[in-house]
Amino acid sequence: MITVSDLSLQYGGSYLFKNVELQFVQGNCYGIIGANGAGKSTFLKILEGELEPTSGSVSVDPKVRMSILRQDQNAFDDFSVMDTVIMGNRHLYDVGKEMNALYEKEDFTDADGLRAAELQAEYAEMGGYEAESDASRILQGLGVGTQWHGAGMAGLDPRLKVKVLLAQALFGSPDILLLDEPTNNLDINAINWLEDFLLDFDGTVIVVSHDRHFLNTVCTHIVDIDYGKIKMYVGNYDFWYDASQLMQTLMKNQAKKNEEKAQELKEFISRFSANKSKSKQATSRRKLLEKLTMDEIPASSRRYPWVGFSPDREVGKDILFVTDVSKTVDGVKVLDKVSFTVNKNDKIAFVGENENAQTVLFKILVGEMEPDEGSVKWGQTATFSYFPKDNTPFFKDCDDSILDWLRQFSEDKHESYLRGFLGRMLFSGDDIFKPVKVLSGGEKVRCMLSRMMLSGANVLLLDQPTNHLDLESIAAVNNGLSAVGCNVLLATHDHQMVSTVANRIFEFLPDGTFIDKRMDYDDYLAWRKEQEQSEG
Repeated sequence: MITVSDLSLQYGGSYLFKNVELQFVQGNCYGIIGANGAGKSTFLKILEGELEPTSGSVSVDPKVRMSILRQDQNAFDDFSVMDTVIMGNRHLYDVGKEMNALYEKEDFTDADGLRAAELQAEYAEMGGYEAESDASRILQGLGVGTQWHGAGMAGLDPRLKVKVLLAQALFGSPDILLLDEPTNNLDINAINWLEDFLLDFDGTVIVVSHDRHFLNTVCTHIVDIDYGKIKMYVGNYDFWYDASQLMQTLMKNQAKKNEEKAQELKEFISRFSANKSKSKQATSRRKLLEKLTMDEIPASSRRYPWVGFSPDREVGKDILFVTDVSKTVDGVKVLDKVSFTVNKNDKIAFVGENENAQTVLFKILVGEMEPDEGSVKWGQTATFSYFPKDNTPFFKDCDDSILDWLRQFSEDKHESYLRGFLGRMLFSGDDIFKPVKVLSGGEKVRCMLSRMMLSGANVLLLDQPTNHLDLESIAAVNNGLSAVGCNVLLATHDHQMVSTVANRIFEFLPDGTFIDKRMDYDDYLAWRKEQEQSEG
């Protein structure tokens, strides 16, 4: 359906990627991955025709319709929510508008009648009379209630706008879907609905995402941008990651015989092919994996930071007591008589759409904000380290180098020690002398994680630590939090991180109250679904 032939893109004398040969076919979902700056979004723009390659070509079957997730939230401010979604099939929208304009004419002529009849037939053939009900179904699935369907886009909350633009891309049964970070700012219910939609989708899906759970659920193939090349591999993200790690190990162990390597890889493929999955994609993935050869296993140049936390001392029995905490912010009650006790080995994930409540609670726990009512009491042996959602105050107007910035948080001030520590966080060579105020978002996050690791704290509080991180860094944070033997309080959109780290779930509700369940995330989602079904 899409054929990429000898494609190259050159920027400033160097190639972002070159000699790319790929084919995207109907019925598959392709996840595009690569380090930040590798060219994932750029490659999507070439596929959609917005950007011309330096050489080579992209051929798309002229009979198919391509739909693209638009990123400009203000592009449709002059239209209603419903019209914006239906514009996902622009020809259908234009035919409907022309037909309605003709019928509204006061001086309706015979010629107008003939033209209106032609348009009506075409409109009906394209499913125009079901367009509003189809659009409404998609909007409601993504969490945009019917009260918003006739509203203007200009007055819509930005998080709702994101959902409307996603609904626009999904509308009208396109043949090809190009989606750049479709899960950004979506709540878990909307993400689950989108996953199910894509699993039932018969066309071709090409998606860029940092959400590993999403990539694992929907993808039949991974398209990896690495070494200045773009290669396609069978399987979802976990298969790509585990296969890549195995291949790196085998490549380092040169003494191993080829037959032994091949056998180890075959056993790995067999294990992965047998993994159960809720998705229909699992069946097609399994069939594809069974045909793999050793030459088709990925070898990656990816560098993963090392994230590990080592408490200076074990926390005692009394850790944290929160009693009847209430807080109103800008006239809205975000916390209403919140009470809980943190016990030893609790790893608590904050979930739900009320992110403001999560951040306010974090600030109250660490003393940055006072509650209107209630109290917070830390145990004598508890020491905490806090990763704030907004790290701007740590870097703004700071002229320190990365090395000097980190030194202030370390008991060991020696440059050799700090160099080694920063090297594991992918700051090497002269990078450590860069001023922190010019760092990228991802680099600042790695600095903040380094600060936490040096703290020796036995309670970790993290508010959206994966923002600005690439997949490799997210995996490293996930591994570090899963392995640590101390208490964790975590707010994140990353489904896989919550599923693998947390043993207790807090969901903050819009009225300022919260649900507290001692279970893992997938069990909690199943419980919530049962509750909603019994109530509705």
